[in-house]
Amino acid sequence: MGVEGRMKCVKYLLFFFNFIFWLCGLALIVLGVLVQVALHSTVVINNVSASSAPLVLIVVGVIVFFIAFFGCCGAWKESYCMVTMFSILLGLIIITEIGAAIAGYVFRGKLTVIVHDGLNDMVTKYSNGTAEFKKALDNLQVDLKCCGVTNATDWKGKFGSVPDSVPDSCCINVTAGCGQGAMGDALKIHQTGCETVVEKLLKKNIMWVIVAALVLAFLQIMGIIFACMLMGGIHSGYEVM
Repeated sequence: MGVEGRMKCVKYLLFFFNFIFWLCGLALIVLGVLVQVALHSTVVINNVSASSAPLVLIVVGVIVFFIAFFGCCGAWKESYCMVTMFSILLGLIIITEIGAAIAGYVFRGKLTVIVHDGLNDMVTKYSNGTAEFKKALDNLQVDLKCCGVTNATDWKGKFGSVPDSVPDSCCINVTAGCGQGAMGDALKIHQTGCETVVEKLLKKNIMWVIVAALVLAFLQIMGIIFACMLMGGIHSGYEVM
């Protein structure tokens, strides 16, 4: 015997919410991948905690993607066991998402130190680094229009045989040898350090992770409420039978 009246409405609402969850799961996967790429394309972040929030979102997104399908089936078939299992799994996902939001917030607070140490290490190792390593830092400086850690003077004594030289990637107009002896020339060299620019970029991405996790957690709480209401309706139907 199927649910009737008000419970019928709840059933379709739960089905609709599960469709939204399915889309949210897909969105989480995409967002997690984009943030993960943004974090590591800077080649500055080697801290394990940096990857935790976006990786958790990717995993949660995949799980939500399948749980939403499971919930749709349970709602449509009015299966008490499937809806109950859906509610339990959704509750565990909410706890995980809140954990991801907390991890993202904690990492956001440590970002300044992590970015500073990472960039400083890269500048120090640049001259003796591999071609791939140098290219990574060069691309960072060209793309973000920055030079050094806090400013261009961070390259002093760390690059080239000519005094006050910086890598060509620090130049406003990049040409071969443009950075030789030009460290203090604001017309030729970017004077802004990469630390501030990278930190701002990463904080923006991490904030999106936190917002996505909290918004999805709220929607899933609503889903659990509807699921519990439907469970009550299905259980009452069994008792009538």
